[in-house]
Amino acid sequence: MKRRIKRIAPLQAGKMLGLLYACMGLIFLPFFAIAGLAGAFAQHAQQAQNVPGLSAALMAGIMFGFGIFIPIIYGVMGFVFGIIMAAIYNLIAGWIGGIEVEVE
Repeated sequence: MKRRIKRIAPLQAGKMLGLLYACMGLIFLPFFAIAGLAGAFAQHAQQAQNVPGLSAALMAGIMFGFGIFIPIIYGVMGFVFGIIMAAIYNLIAGWIGGIEVEVE
């Protein structure tokens, strides 16, 4: 039996995608933290000893601090774009009929 998805509730889609993207941010967090640490130590290794600048430990702390917000940023962006995409889907589905799925 074929069914059509004619409408998606934008707020529900936003909540769902916000949570999914926040979970993805938690998965990506260790990779961003390691990349931030590696970049901070690589930058410190290339600097001359007499040039004033941030220490590698301070730079690594800053990068790790920003990395903690990755799941939050991903979640908020997933929520916002989930609402936008559901609204666009509803508009286009009104013109052409929506996605057709076959269920049993």
